[in-house]
Amino acid sequence: MTETHEFGIIGLGKIGRALSGQALEKGMRVVGFDIAGIPRDLQEAGLVAADNLQSLSHRLSAPRIVFLYIPAGPVVDNVVDELTSVLQTGDIVVDGGNSYWGDSLRRHARLAERGLHLVDLGTSGGIEGARRGACFMAGGEREPVERVQPILRALAVEGGYVHAGPPGAGHFAKLVHNGIEFGMLQAIGEGIDLLKQSRFPLDIADILRCWGNGSVIRSWLVTLMEEIYRAKGGLEAVEPYIEDTGEVDWLINDALHMEVPIPVIALAVMQLYTSRDDKQYWARAIAMMRHGFGGHPFGRDQAIAEERRIGRVGQFPSEWPVGKHT
Repeated sequence: MTETHEFGIIGLGKIGRALSGQALEKGMRVVGFDIAGIPRDLQEAGLVAADNLQSLSHRLSAPRIVFLYIPAGPVVDNVVDELTSVLQTGDIVVDGGNSYWGDSLRRHARLAERGLHLVDLGTSGGIEGARRGACFMAGGEREPVERVQPILRALAVEGGYVHAGPPGAGHFAKLVHNGIEFGMLQAIGEGIDLLKQSRFPLDIADILRCWGNGSVIRSWLVTLMEEIYRAKGGLEAVEPYIEDTGEVDWLINDALHMEVPIPVIALAVMQLYTSRDDKQYWARAIAMMRHGFGGHPFGRDQAIAEERRIGRVGQFPSEWPVGKHT
């Protein structure tokens, strides 16, 4: 970087914490706030701690850039509403969480009424990506996106940034990404199930290692599967119950409105539900990979189940064209 970048961040959980750590290492000035407090390692690395949102605003130079890495749903609206009273005309709010794109459109309009900008930012790559180089899909108007872009490019892996389109496009692109992820996880999990229940005495870890080197299906997910399979000594130590926050449910609903068939993604979600009353090896395999890339829990998690229930605030926007022939 040829200049010092600065931003605020609200939410220092797994992803927000990792991104902040990467930014501090790269010489950026980061002002952070989290209701649970500021992690000690970030304070020692130089993060400027804020006691509340007003304090965070005061510690940033105008025009401000403030990232949100908080759970999707009403809490985002609450924070956005509070930010409208502490930010100034021209400031930018970047929602990097897994908000529904229809909610992002509504929040964009809400902030625009106060002279503020919203950039909806799909963030992928898991915890390791956030710490070492993430993948970003930005949605928003050209001018605010271009102002945030130097920070995003600096925190992204090479080639891992795109201005996907106008407001809502970033979160829509991330939602489609998550649907593809579900299909890939299901296919790998079913493959592991076949290997496990084969008549042959297979070395599954070594087969995964082989697949991860030169095969058509080589991928980060296959590599994670191998790593966690070895670390756990097989599948049996992992509970097959797969928890999720529900974003891909939104995508299936969107596809029904758009009249676009997505049978693989839809079936992957249905299969995920069956894991909650099942003992199949594919479910254990998916749980391993999800834990590897996102730190998702093994087994049940009441907080995530509640997040799944309340995550989308709005509904499919009525102005969206319905049907591919309209």
